[in-house]
Amino acid sequence: MTTAEDTGTLAIPGSHLDLLTRPICGVFTTLLPDGQPQSSLVWIDHDGTFARVNTTLDRRKGRNLLRNPKVSLLVVDPDNTGRFIQVRGDAELVTDAAVEHLDELTRAYTDHPAYYGFVYPADQQGREQRVICRIHARRITLDAIHA
Repeated sequence: MTTAEDTGTLAIPGSHLDLLTRPICGVFTTLLPDGQPQSSLVWIDHDGTFARVNTTLDRRKGRNLLRNPKVSLLVVDPDNTGRFIQVRGDAELVTDAAVEHLDELTRAYTDHPAYYGFVYPADQQGREQRVICRIHARRITLDAIHA
């Protein structure tokens, strides 16, 4: 079992953990080859240790992550936009159970039972390599009011 102490990963404060466990879209930022930031809206979750995002190695985010694992995830509470969490750190890419993880996110964020065949064309699954991006938090920033 991996713990925050074993990985050097900072723990998400309990005061803001709900922002990673409720179905709220986050802004996920990776770095382009020229060093410029590239941000995308993403579905997120938390596995008890890591904030997680699901992507493919074939798209821009995945290619960026393979080259440079530095990432940032910003989540703003839709019920109180003055409340947020930013997690900056290093991405660990995990291919095991990545499609199952994507399907879990799909069920959390939509009324669909699976991603491929419902949200995205079923035949696309064979053309993509899905990956779970586990964020090893090196810095966590919270809003000052709710921290």
